[in-house]
Amino acid sequence: MSPLLSQEQTQALHEGLVIPAHPLALDEHRKLDEQHQRALTRYYLASGAGGVAVGVHSTQFEIRDPQYGLFEKLLRLASEEVEAARLSRPFLRVAGICGPMEQALSEAAIAVGLGYDAGLLSMGGLQGWSEADILKRTELVAEVIPVIGFYLQPSVGGRAFSFEFWRAFADIPGVIAIKMAPFNRYQTIDVVRAVCCSERRDQIALYTGNDDNIVNDLFTVYQFQVQGRMVEKRIVGGLLGHWAVWTHKAVQLLEEIKLARIQESLSPEWLVRNIEVTDSNAALFDPAHGFEGCIPGIHEVLRRQGLLKGTWCLNPHEELSPGQNEEIDRVYADYPHLNDDEFVRRHLSDWLK
Repeated sequence: MSPLLSQEQTQALHEGLVIPAHPLALDEHRKLDEQHQRALTRYYLASGAGGVAVGVHSTQFEIRDPQYGLFEKLLRLASEEVEAARLSRPFLRVAGICGPMEQALSEAAIAVGLGYDAGLLSMGGLQGWSEADILKRTELVAEVIPVIGFYLQPSVGGRAFSFEFWRAFADIPGVIAIKMAPFNRYQTIDVVRAVCCSERRDQIALYTGNDDNIVNDLFTVYQFQVQGRMVEKRIVGGLLGHWAVWTHKAVQLLEEIKLARIQESLSPEWLVRNIEVTDSNAALFDPAHGFEGCIPGIHEVLRRQGLLKGTWCLNPHEELSPGQNEEIDRVYADYPHLNDDEFVRRHLSDWLK
């Protein structure tokens, strides 16, 4: 039986949290820069984030390769900073979990040993696995650590799963949330409807991933007829690479959205803000080049703020795409209210200590 979230953590997860996907700080030799790695975690804690996800795509999957061997080290560094912060609010340490059965179970055990609260379970790299195989893997991992499912859709390199898959997925004890990268609304509806049809619907929180519709996702109420009664579900928060930058403003944004939900007042201005966030996401995540510059795009913003020394990735071929720097310049100029440069400037020296 996997460890359980505390009541306070569960409540916070279901109310909605900003959970940044933690980047990897490297020096010019592409070696771990521990000072800036810790500074990033301190930044997310100080920004008011409700969690941090380490060992996920934004942390670079290559950290698991034997020549780097950084998976456990990075989880430990982040966990130490969370402990040192002694927060009075609920906070979730989320570990990215990848690979076939043996690897996934090993990573889950490492995460639990380092104090992590949940595992974001990737379903990538399992070509040839049936949906039944992947469900079994999920069940076994969920016995070790509470699972956040992850629907990485085909438009961003994942694979499609059936409604029946998600219906069975939602019934797995230990699944506490599902993060969707919902570029395809049809596939998104499959997940939400499947959760609504499960008796565990109230135990599963829905989170948005990096996409072209973040603000609208956080306002949308999904309604489905289930056995003769109307069931509602909404996407409550985000586990986002996009929120690895300008995190302080992302926290403010989610709090504003929560207030607007309570007041049930959706002004047309929110549709404008949705496009501003989406346009910024395009500059950072580089859909113009098939998302090839998504990690360097995050790094470039953090470099400008002083939170990273450079945009280096473990893969030397992973660089900003042509014109991406200029696009980041443009969204900085067009949407100055979205960045948190001033907040970072005030605290950076403390975080780098």
